[in-house]
Amino acid sequence: MKKKEPASYAIIGVGRFGSALARTLALSGRQIIICDKDADRVKELRDLTPYAFVVPQMSKEALDEIGVRNCEVGIVCIGNAIEVSILATLHLINLGLPRVIAKATTQDQGQILERLGAEVVYPEHDMGVRLGKKLLSNHLVDFFSLNDETEIYEMMIPDKYVGKSVQEVDLRAKYGLNIIAIERGESTITDISPNYRFEFGDGIVVIGRIDSIQRFESDQER
Repeated sequence: MKKKEPASYAIIGVGRFGSALARTLALSGRQIIICDKDADRVKELRDLTPYAFVVPQMSKEALDEIGVRNCEVGIVCIGNAIEVSILATLHLINLGLPRVIAKATTQDQGQILERLGAEVVYPEHDMGVRLGKKLLSNHLVDFFSLNDETEIYEMMIPDKYVGKSVQEVDLRAKYGLNIIAIERGESTITDISPNYRFEFGDGIVVIGRIDSIQRFESDQER
């Protein structure tokens, strides 16, 4: 592989997290390189990409040989083998990939990966937070944290707002929340009129401070 076009993403390690990531990217039309030391794991994903490699040792030379240098993004999905995770991350950075993301299972591991220059994700921690929030909320559908202070939050419209207009509900004035989309059935409305009236089953997507979202949620329980 001499050109950049064949692959945009290099996925190092295709356990449960890595294989799910690979399938999501490939089914969205993205080109990927995948590698793992486990031949069976690689074989299961060969229908997704012709660039699927068994790499027994994640050395810099081995990663360069399979073409990861040509990718825009490298994702290290190795969690439990901490030394291998750190070395693979270092190799991707040294190979000059513009963006390197690494999975971590502990804060200590994450701090080391960050010092190397990688973006760090904590899938187990994030899933725990996500499940906890869903269990605590009667309205939450999904959420995405933009930073430590701000979230995008998708929720079902509370019953007390059914029949009221966006202007009457006025989440911006009451809670500092901005409605950026309304989900009605299979449709997504982004050009939102202040006169739009909510119906039962509507979902809303809002953006705002986490403490404002929590205050909104608390008020719905009263």
